[in-house]
Amino acid sequence: MVHLPQTMRAVVLRGQGFDNLALEDVPLPRPGPNQALVRVDAAGICASLVKMIAQGNDHTFLYGWDLSQFPSILGDEGSVTLMELGQNLQAQNRQGKYSLGTRYVVQPAVDAAPVNHLERYRNNGAGVSKIACGYTLPGHLAEYMLIPEEVFAAKCLIEIPDQTMPLAHAAIAEPISCCVSGQFHHMHLQQQALTEPRKAVAGLKRGGTTVVIGLGAMGRMHVDVALAQGPANLVASDPMPSRRDRALSDFAAKAKANKCQLKVVHPDDLAAEVQTSTGGRGADDLIIAVGHPKVVEASVPLLGKGGVANFFGGLKHGQEFVSLNANRIHYDETVITGSSGGTAWDIAQTLSWISEGQIDPSRHIAKIGGLQHAIEMINDVKDQHLDGKAVLYPHYPLTDAFEVPEWTALDETSLLTGAR
Repeated sequence: MVHLPQTMRAVVLRGQGFDNLALEDVPLPRPGPNQALVRVDAAGICASLVKMIAQGNDHTFLYGWDLSQFPSILGDEGSVTLMELGQNLQAQNRQGKYSLGTRYVVQPAVDAAPVNHLERYRNNGAGVSKIACGYTLPGHLAEYMLIPEEVFAAKCLIEIPDQTMPLAHAAIAEPISCCVSGQFHHMHLQQQALTEPRKAVAGLKRGGTTVVIGLGAMGRMHVDVALAQGPANLVASDPMPSRRDRALSDFAAKAKANKCQLKVVHPDDLAAEVQTSTGGRGADDLIIAVGHPKVVEASVPLLGKGGVANFFGGLKHGQEFVSLNANRIHYDETVITGSSGGTAWDIAQTLSWISEGQIDPSRHIAKIGGLQHAIEMINDVKDQHLDGKAVLYPHYPLTDAFEVPEWTALDETSLLTGAR
């Protein structure tokens, strides 16, 4: 039997603002009959944490939950190991569906009505159909994490197909899965012949031209995911030379191996490059990973006939309205879509592609630390000091956090075995 401590460290939010955020010692949660306890092996720092801290009780996903009375353990990204099953789950586990020591990733967006603590929700949770880990459900910024009934009901505990996958790589499967979700919101209508019915095919157009606008952390993830889907051309754009250089450095070899022509250009040269790459036809898929209305308005005309544009970067409140040429959409039969977050399938697909080597998470990790560095890392994200993901190891004693150009399986092994 594995020895479990009586207490654990956790990043706790007790109200609105950073003044109400602290790393605390809290009682180790004990699983109820239909719950489980997992060890958090690695956790990522998501930009959504900044919004949660800034809004406090006003956040949409709290549904009236009062953080001053019922504080939240933050964290919606991570990889975990199953440590303990509740009594009913043990009894139901005769076929060995769950094995202690097995590693999982949790989909934090849980499409289920709340089961526990209904009195803490507005109107006892009436009408609530989606809740989230790190909000009203326990989060990953802790040494251990409770997996409640809602996570099981929504099938949001996803087993990692390759149990040797680096802890940090599995931990950022969730943000990468948001890009997978976004790209599978693209629907292309195809007909074998004009006399046959149309068929909607999900995903980027294989053999087509994909354009990615913005090469920050999420934009580069989009490039990585897009290359796994087989476009013939991928054109990416960013005004910052350092980001353009990094995208070429990170993905030129992968693009060549996948027989994809990768071009990375300044926004001023983007329209001409798309025309050249497509022979004047325009892009088949457009991913706008920048939340700025002028960028959206300038990007949509890059689409060709039947193309799909994804508004992936959310616009700020007060800037959410844009002007588009409706006749272009009408006559060119283009599709405008958007996406935010993902589902359990998206994480499962992401983990599968990581296992197969189609996606390399090491290129997306920029900073490493321990649980004691979580608030520092959240501030890094808030102040835009990081161009990539920050990952922490809750059970590894690190004196200082440190930035990295990438974080490979060998890097993680060297750290955790003390060889670094």
